[in-house]
Amino acid sequence: MPTSITIRDIPDEVYEKLKKQADLHHRSVNSEVVYYLKQMVSSHRPTPDDIISRAEKLKSGATKSLSIDEIKEAINAGRK
Repeated sequence: MPTSITIRDIPDEVYEKLKKQADLHHRSVNSEVVYYLKQMVSSHRPTPDDIISRAEKLKSGATKSLSIDEIKEAINAGRK
């Protein structure tokens, strides 16, 4: 069952932009807010655990360590 919420203290400029977007999409302001909330929660953003897991996987695939001089050299080569 859908739930209702109240959002307070929306800055006027944010509300006006939201209203313009709703008009552009032929939706009510409420429907526009629901649309954006659905987009936000359904987008796949990696969790910190996902990021750490990916970094560990990349690290385990590394074949050697670089010295600080090699790192500096690579950075400087990229700036040319």
